[in-house]
Amino acid sequence: MSNIRITKQFSFETGHALYGYDGKCKNVHGHSYRLDVTVIGQPISDNTNVKFGMVIDFTDLKKIVKEEIVDVFDHATVFNKNTPHLELARELQKRDHNVLLVDYQPTSEMMVIDFAEKIKRRLPNNITLHSLKLQETASSYAQWFASDN
Repeated sequence: MSNIRITKQFSFETGHALYGYDGKCKNVHGHSYRLDVTVIGQPISDNTNVKFGMVIDFTDLKKIVKEEIVDVFDHATVFNKNTPHLELARELQKRDHNVLLVDYQPTSEMMVIDFAEKIKRRLPNNITLHSLKLQETASSYAQWFASDN
C-alpha cells in the first residue's frame, strides 16, 4: 500500500508582541493565522473498518488540532513568559482577557515548532506528522518538516 499525505487547513486570530524586537512587532498586534497540517500514512485497507480507505478521518485530525492549537490560541494574546511583558499580561488577565504565557518568543517560527510537538503527541501510531505551514500574513509563513527534524 502507498503512503499518502493529507492536509487540513485551520484558521485562528491571535495577538502577540515580540519583546526586544527592533521593529513594529515589539508592539502588541495580531494576525489572522492559517495553519496547514499535513500527515502521512497508509489508507486503511480493512474493508470492514468504517474508515476504510482513509489515512485518518479529517474529523479526527480536526479534533486534535482544534483542541491543541485553535481552541487555545484563537483570540488569545501570546507573550514570552520570560520578558517584561508579564506586567502587561497580568493586567490583561485581570480584565478577563485570554493571555497565553509561553516559554519562547512568539514568532511564527517558534509557534510552528510548538504546534508540531503538540500535534505529534496526539496522532495515532500509524500516522506521522509530515509538515506544518503557519501563515502569518498573505505573504509570510513558517514551515516545519519532519524530514528536517
